[in-house]
Amino acid sequence: MPDFAPLWWPLQIGSTELENRVALAPMTRISATGDGLVTETMVSYYEAFARGGFGLLITEGIYSDTAYSQGYLFQPGLATEEQARSWATVVEAVHAAGAKIFAQLMHAGAQAQGSRFVDATIGPSAVAPKGEQLGFYRGEGPYRVPAEITPAQMDEVRQGFAAAALRAKDAGFDGVEIHGANGYLLDQFLTDYLNRRTDEYGGSPENRVRFAAEICRAVWEAVGPEMTVGIRISQAKVSDHDHRWSGGVEEAKTIFSILGSTGIDFLHTTEYRATAPAFGDGGDSLAALARQHSGLPVIANGHLDDPETAVSMLREGAADVVALGKAALANRDWPHRVRNNLPLDEIDARLFAPVADVKDWELELS
Repeated sequence: MPDFAPLWWPLQIGSTELENRVALAPMTRISATGDGLVTETMVSYYEAFARGGFGLLITEGIYSDTAYSQGYLFQPGLATEEQARSWATVVEAVHAAGAKIFAQLMHAGAQAQGSRFVDATIGPSAVAPKGEQLGFYRGEGPYRVPAEITPAQMDEVRQGFAAAALRAKDAGFDGVEIHGANGYLLDQFLTDYLNRRTDEYGGSPENRVRFAAEICRAVWEAVGPEMTVGIRISQAKVSDHDHRWSGGVEEAKTIFSILGSTGIDFLHTTEYRATAPAFGDGGDSLAALARQHSGLPVIANGHLDDPETAVSMLREGAADVVALGKAALANRDWPHRVRNNLPLDEIDARLFAPVADVKDWELELS
């Protein structure tokens, strides 16, 4: 029988004790009410993964304010007290099933394609993201050209993240993950072709990571040491899968060392393949670079559905936790199956067609 023991080793990240090293990756599922409240379908969805043996669940991206942060229609929020109260039902169900849960807080920025608050977007510069809006998230046509975010709006974004984190704390979440990946606002600041600013937030990697670092500090200071705080980072985006940091390893070193100095507890890297070299044909993966240069525990995500591949990240010291996305949708009980040497199911493409919400038949199968 294969030895997957490292997957089941306990781990403490910040104030959170995990029973194992297998996490549910955040996945946009747009199944909230129109005003951003959690539904019973969402409670059942998250509870199924907790019952399936995942030690940690990271929620879908949750919008953080009632200004420009919402990215998708029927996306859940943590921008109001009512939304926070609705999330408490998810947290209670997950804890009762034996898992821990982090709220992923996001601001869509220029990548927003559906909001009930505004009919406009903001970004670091007046440059539209590449590609087209995502049909399975109810989008259509090219992304809009955003207005360049002002200093006052940047302060509102910082305050929004911190306030949403406090609401997550009140709802009982074990931690929060700041969404700095996949082309959303904080990643837009990191991206050279989207960030054409000439102030202290543009130009060098040190400047482009500044806003993300400030938000990390603001959230960490708001919630205190009794709540775990981290940030998710990627190179690729939902509309630009091939993007890589132009400064290569040196840019990665700068980004991860600065984020690691903010007081947060972990980094979460996501790539198409977590094990692949971050730059070129050789060298370390993005997760390994994050671990080396941040000094923090790292969660790695990206095609780790094969248990042999997943455990190799832990054995080689490239990551401390592995996070599963589509593989988890196919196998809500992936940890239980792997631990008991049971076969894994292939993902059903209908999960994302025509809209990537949570289907009732999904829950019946879980």
